[in-house]
Amino acid sequence: MSSGRPAQGAREPCAPWSGSRIVLGVCGGIAAYKAVQLARDLTLLGAAVDVVLTEAARNFVAPLSFEGVTGRGALVDLFAVGGAALHVTLGREADCVCVAPATADFIARAASGRASDLLTTVVVASRAPVVIAPAMNDGMYAHPRTRANLAALETRPGYHRVGPATGLLAAGEGSGPGRLADIGEIVDAVGRVLGSRGRGALAGAKVLVTGGPTREPLDAVRYLGNRSSGKTGFALARAAWLRGADVTLVTGPAAVAAPYGVEVVAVETARQMRDAVQAVIDEADAAIFAAAVADYRPGSASRGKVRRSEIGNRWELAFEANPDIAAEAVPCMKAGSVSVGFALEISDLVARAEEKLTAKGFDLIVGNLACEADAGFEADTNRVTILGRDVRARELPRMSKFAVACEILDLIEARLGAPEGGSGG
Repeated sequence: MSSGRPAQGAREPCAPWSGSRIVLGVCGGIAAYKAVQLARDLTLLGAAVDVVLTEAARNFVAPLSFEGVTGRGALVDLFAVGGAALHVTLGREADCVCVAPATADFIARAASGRASDLLTTVVVASRAPVVIAPAMNDGMYAHPRTRANLAALETRPGYHRVGPATGLLAAGEGSGPGRLADIGEIVDAVGRVLGSRGRGALAGAKVLVTGGPTREPLDAVRYLGNRSSGKTGFALARAAWLRGADVTLVTGPAAVAAPYGVEVVAVETARQMRDAVQAVIDEADAAIFAAAVADYRPGSASRGKVRRSEIGNRWELAFEANPDIAAEAVPCMKAGSVSVGFALEISDLVARAEEKLTAKGFDLIVGNLACEADAGFEADTNRVTILGRDVRARELPRMSKFAVACEILDLIEARLGAPEGGSGG
């Protein structure tokens, strides 16, 4: 599976970006044009973005481009009239400083503590966390001095690096490490920094999420599966990581890109998913069972391809029950942890969800109807009802699956942060 930011919730103001103040530093490299998209995405997510361009960056992209997507004038001059203390103001008010692209020259100056232009003086003057996204020729990136400078920055408290990626570089330079990280990955790296500011109950917590469908082989080319896209599980994993959690996502084959920063364990069958879950469940502070697991599997799968000419017009199969992953895992969780299940129903949603909540020992359960338009399988939105052992059913309006994930994680955080014996609900 490729990495990158899932689409859900990516173009509307939401936590942790909304209401934040971000300084975006842009250095002089061919990847500078991509920073316009980064500034736009951060702004659409609700952040106030102050763009600081180095002198070299202006050779690649104009300040007006950034003003057009942020609604704020781009800044270029340390000694501008009326801006004598501009670097101090920017540094003090920033919730995060992001430098993308960060060139070898900037990295060298930052590592040595230089304050020779507006961008480096902001970095020195600020106490906000700094996200650096290197981008340069692969030879420059491989140079021992560049690697040493990056290593020096990464040892400093508050510094975080994203990328570089490996791929096509500037014209004539071929392919290699040094390409600017995916814009979605940079957005999420900034989001994790912002989401960890308050050190909520999920910061540093271990979170397990199951997602996607499972596939049970019928023969060498066919399988028994379902319509799950994996969007809900992936949104939950991404949202938990943005709040500072260490997230393990155990997923069947999914139709969406894996969230950046999340440890992904790819599986195919229900039994493989059960084994992967059991390997980490005892360490989980929270476990969210969002996968659409096949309840049954063929009793025996053919190693070759079953041909119609050989079996005729009728193919009869005997099925065996798959393990109930959540029912086996919840009793293995440590004291004080939180478990969340899912219930997809076609009728009597609340009653059936309550039955499942009790039968499997969940703390919370999220139910939705399969027949709802623009909800459930394959859709980008969902309409759910959340229940708890000591919480009344709460019906949410239709919203993006990322927004649903945030609502669920709010409830998990409340429980993890509640005094022992309290529900936090």
